[in-house]
Amino acid sequence: MPDFKTIADFRKDNGEAIRKVCREFVVLCRRLELFSEASVAIDGSKFKAVNTRDRNFTQAKITRLNEKIATLRQEIQRLNGLNTQMMQTEDKQISLTDPDARSMATSGRGSGMVGYNVQSAVDTKHHLIVAHEVTNVGSDRSQLSRMTEQARAAIGSEAIEAVADRGYYSGEEIVACEQAGITVYLPKPMTSGLLAKGRFGKQDFVYVVADDVYLCPAGEQLTYHYTNEEEGKTLRRYWTTACQACALKSKCTTGKERRISRWEHEAVLETVQARLDRNPAKMRERRQTVEHPFGTIKSWMGATHFQMKTLKNVGTEMALHVLAYNMKRVISILGVGGLMEAIRA
Repeated sequence: MPDFKTIADFRKDNGEAIRKVCREFVVLCRRLELFSEASVAIDGSKFKAVNTRDRNFTQAKITRLNEKIATLRQEIQRLNGLNTQMMQTEDKQISLTDPDARSMATSGRGSGMVGYNVQSAVDTKHHLIVAHEVTNVGSDRSQLSRMTEQARAAIGSEAIEAVADRGYYSGEEIVACEQAGITVYLPKPMTSGLLAKGRFGKQDFVYVVADDVYLCPAGEQLTYHYTNEEEGKTLRRYWTTACQACALKSKCTTGKERRISRWEHEAVLETVQARLDRNPAKMRERRQTVEHPFGTIKSWMGATHFQMKTLKNVGTEMALHVLAYNMKRVISILGVGGLMEAIRA
């Protein structure tokens, strides 16, 4: 069987002969009286050539491409102008419809939205929103102490408990709450990749207050060596020289020795963790309390959520929603008559 090159060369070198054979075969069909009806049907059909559309140019196509290029140049100029404005902002963002709205990550993997981060503090008994605040900061990490202080002022009680999810976990915020006399419950996020790699995390090392040492999973003591400051935090550094001969080293560290850092306020974080460990039901209480108002208000808002623009106006819109929600909650608790009587009083 001939290869592709033989066939290709045959077609190229014998074009006229092949066409002549084709015509002669039609003549043969005529001699065989296969065309006796003397009737034909005429049509044409397009067959693709080896040339793609990308490698074919017409006057109309060139005109269209030039128009696209001109449009793209205008868009590049517009984007360059937006980039200049964006780089002058603190968070390197710019929104054209609502200047205060910001791109924020949501709980879904790889998802996000342009909007506002609404903070709320909801009482655990009647699920009333006691404090709320609209922000355009996507992270919750800096919100804990401010929201708990607002809740305490609204409730009018010096002693107050606050439960939050791991998104609010910040050492500085937790210390501020504890120093203010606010009892907080929140889990520490497991951000280290050591667990996924099958190695021990910091939580596997036990701090012994009396001796100021850490006990590793192998029972060795990591002693204090020095103190330094990192990202504004004063950290104490602990390690041991026994790692090289340890049978568990492959599960602990790839370095010469495993080192543990201890923040100067680490004891406060340990107290909060121990408190949550003794009361794990607090996290279920949080879900049952604070998530319901958000779901209810969003269902009232519909798919578009906020209708107003700018942080100030959106704050006003949210206040109306919170007022409506709280009024409906109180009506369900006291009834319309009870609420009207309290308002008149």
